[in-house]
Amino acid sequence: MNELVWAVGGFLAAFVLEGVVLYLLLPMLVNTGAVRSNYRNEQIPVSAGISFAMTLLLVCLLYDIAGQNVPYSQLFLLSILAVSFLGFIDDMLGRRDTTGLKGHFGALIQGRLTTGGLKALGGGVIAFYIALLISPDWGNIILNTFLIALTTNFINLLDLRPGRAVKGTLLGLVVLTAVAFKNMNWLLVAPMLGAMLFYFPRDLKGQVMMGDAGSNVLGLALGFWAATGLPLLARIIMLALLVAVHGYTERRSLTETIDKVKILRTIDQLGRN
Repeated sequence: MNELVWAVGGFLAAFVLEGVVLYLLLPMLVNTGAVRSNYRNEQIPVSAGISFAMTLLLVCLLYDIAGQNVPYSQLFLLSILAVSFLGFIDDMLGRRDTTGLKGHFGALIQGRLTTGGLKALGGGVIAFYIALLISPDWGNIILNTFLIALTTNFINLLDLRPGRAVKGTLLGLVVLTAVAFKNMNWLLVAPMLGAMLFYFPRDLKGQVMMGDAGSNVLGLALGFWAATGLPLLARIIMLALLVAVHGYTERRSLTETIDKVKILRTIDQLGRN
């Protein structure tokens, strides 16, 4: 019961703090030229999703000030901040002449490090670091590393239309909750959920672009929750699905696929202007 109260408090605090952070952050992004054309060729703030990391930092600070011990909170927070930073670098400095994991690693083999390659390599290191500290043996370390890394990249792949990355994260969270409700660390889930839900309407309306600085955070959080909450078989199945999806998206457009499948198209367009 005590954990439930703290989780609700974390959710509410994050919901309010996300509003404060966005209120201060969005004008700053616009005034410094951090804007980009969206799929409708409208100029909107980019990297607005960096607000997730800021909000989580503030909520974890409140937890610590209140003396509430949250398992894995420092590891989770460090990883979120690091992956958001890598995403911010790609948002601000990245060029779009090289895309996909195959393209970025191909460039690396040729001796050219792209910002996307830096993000992929850094994300892999972060995923390995998490797995090393949460896993009981090397088999689980390897499994959890790939699970976290590919989940992070998967949500990043979704972030091509308003609201899609948040919807994907929420659907993933629903599945995780159904499978591993009792094993979920709700003191870490609740703040991310609160931040996402405040941000969500702006994203759906196409008023902001979360960028890799935000989608990386959502993906890593989902992968972290899966790695720490799901049983072994469920993690193996999830990893197999992620590998299949990544293989598919290297050859075909995910957006075109979503547009062709009625149920996916309906979910994708739900709530969008």
